[in-house]
Amino acid sequence: MNPFILVTLLFGLILGTTITFASSHWLLAWMGLEMNTLAIIPLMAQHHHPRAVEATTKYFLTQATAAAMLLFASTTNAWLSGQWEIQQISHPVPTTMITLALALKIGLAPLHAWLPEVLQGLDLTTGLILSTWQKLAPFALLLQIQPTNSHILIALGLTSALVGGWGGLNQTQLRKILAYSSIAHLGWMILVLQFSPSLTLLTLLTYLMMTISTFLILKLNKSTTINMLATSWAKAPALTAITPFVLLSLGGLPPLTGFMPKWLILHELTKQDLAPAATLAALSALLSLYFYLRLTYAMTLTLSPNNLPGTTPWRLSSTQAALPLAAASSATICLLPLAPAAMALLSP
Repeated sequence: MNPFILVTLLFGLILGTTITFASSHWLLAWMGLEMNTLAIIPLMAQHHHPRAVEATTKYFLTQATAAAMLLFASTTNAWLSGQWEIQQISHPVPTTMITLALALKIGLAPLHAWLPEVLQGLDLTTGLILSTWQKLAPFALLLQIQPTNSHILIALGLTSALVGGWGGLNQTQLRKILAYSSIAHLGWMILVLQFSPSLTLLTLLTYLMMTISTFLILKLNKSTTINMLATSWAKAPALTAITPFVLLSLGGLPPLTGFMPKWLILHELTKQDLAPAATLAALSALLSLYFYLRLTYAMTLTLSPNNLPGTTPWRLSSTQAALPLAAASSATICLLPLAPAAMALLSP
């Protein structure tokens, strides 16, 4: 892709998200989301592969549906209450419609079916943008409206956590596994949104760090299936030794960074007398942990069937910058000792 076009599209992506962040009017927020969608579509279809075009079409249709639903809900709210302010939304009908529209935008279960299919059709770089940056604007709106219908949020959160765990169990494609991982993590965030928005924000930041480091590792190894992970020891032995910690951090095992948000969320749910929801969420984390362990096993404890000359790392050295990967991996593995500081910041 022409670098000028690429810069223009990335600028449009950043501008769309920034407009949604800064807006207090529903029309402006909707406009930011639309700019975001339109800027990423050429990035998704740039390889002209049938799978990429199919993924782009699916993404466009789902995002257009969610945007139309959002516009209809905000118009309904203006009709019922006479104002367009995002934070002044009070009627339960538009609130519920907006919550469901934003859930479709970010891929919460049961509105998740598009996400694994779309992510599977993209290259790892565009998949990384879709899994991280594209979640920010809808989450900013969710945090602003503070949905009043608690049952919908708890149902969406638990369904997403369970579907994200179950869906990833029988997958062999790494991008689909990461899509289901994304659904599960989003479920945890939505579960605690109404009780502690700052905790949702902390979970989102942790998820972004862990997902960025995972995608960068797979991009460095050029791995798209579980079987391709077995060759990674010949390409980057040191990185192969660190990757299990990154994957287990995604699974939420102590003493890694990923344990912190899960621990705080379970603590908050228990404080709110939601022990059954906390139990279900904790059990769903076990499902996710299984497929992270499967990836860890494939990467570190199996060898690709090969003859002796084929095992030498003769490949060209990677041109990928090492600093983002090093920073993201370090943050993914080592930040649990900062949990007391995070708790101090989260306490009112």
